[in-house]
Amino acid sequence: MTGSFRRERVTWRFFLCSLTLMLLLPLLVHGQVDTFEFDTPEQQARFRQLSNELRCPMCQNTNLTGSTGGVAEDLRREVHRMIMAGMSNEEIEQFMFERYGDFIFYRPRLRAETVLLWFGPLIFLIIGGLVAYSIWRRAKASEQAKTGLDATERERLEALLRRES
Repeated sequence: MTGSFRRERVTWRFFLCSLTLMLLLPLLVHGQVDTFEFDTPEQQARFRQLSNELRCPMCQNTNLTGSTGGVAEDLRREVHRMIMAGMSNEEIEQFMFERYGDFIFYRPRLRAETVLLWFGPLIFLIIGGLVAYSIWRRAKASEQAKTGLDATERERLEALLRRES
């Protein structure tokens, strides 16, 4: 009796949790859809490319396409306006750079200020490799030094062996 009662309670709990999740799902799926009109498919492709390459300043690690923030919405509108005004991708990127700096780009430009950003991981990897090699070399040298016996240790070992025999 107790086992079936427990199973029934678990079934009801599962049912209530499932029902709650199904009722809350529409709230979680709420998404924002921007509709922009373009004169040509090339303009639409440029818009998608720029929206995917530019980072949302508010959302940290989301591009303009995937962000639902108000700042991203404004920037998408601004990119659309500039494309419709006939600006090139370089001009739009320069405008965004002047306004938000290198943070707006997923792939920042290679400049003196971003050299560490581009090559820092490689430099740290090389330094880490050199440190690991140095530690390994020292350990190997110390291991080899410990395996050999000096003259006093040999004499002592021979004396001990003579006593045992």
